[in-house]
Amino acid sequence: MKTIITYGTFDLFHVGHIRILKRLKEMGDRLIVGISSDSFNNIKGKKSFFSYEERAEIVLSCKYVDDVFPENNWEQKESDIIKYSANIFAIGDDWKGKFDHLKKICEVIYLPRTENISTTDIKKQLSNISESELKKIESYLSQVNEIIIAISR
Repeated sequence: MKTIITYGTFDLFHVGHIRILKRLKEMGDRLIVGISSDSFNNIKGKKSFFSYEERAEIVLSCKYVDDVFPENNWEQKESDIIKYSANIFAIGDDWKGKFDHLKKICEVIYLPRTENISTTDIKKQLSNISESELKKIESYLSQVNEIIIAISR
């Protein structure tokens, strides 16, 4: 069985996330996803819209993902690869070269990201929205989250 492992924050889950998870799943039999915990995001200076628990539930509901676990620090990747018997570590090419040291224990692949979409861009666009429009969007996102949870059951 070929196991693929990847990591990410996966906040404001979007089509770019779906496409990269699909490409990763096509590489093997099992896809395991490390999701940045809220405390790790704080260390990185990031703030997620959804909590770790919500993001984990959303990602796990994706048909391409077999399991998720919390990413709590930069250093855990090597032990995670061993723990999950991962054959391939894959991540977006914006990290190219940063994880080459893992090549001693598995194959390392940097995948091109989906063009013209990113969580950062979405957050920038949302920051230009009025308070009333933002409340509507928050309500819609909450409803989408509930639908995803309902569908995954």
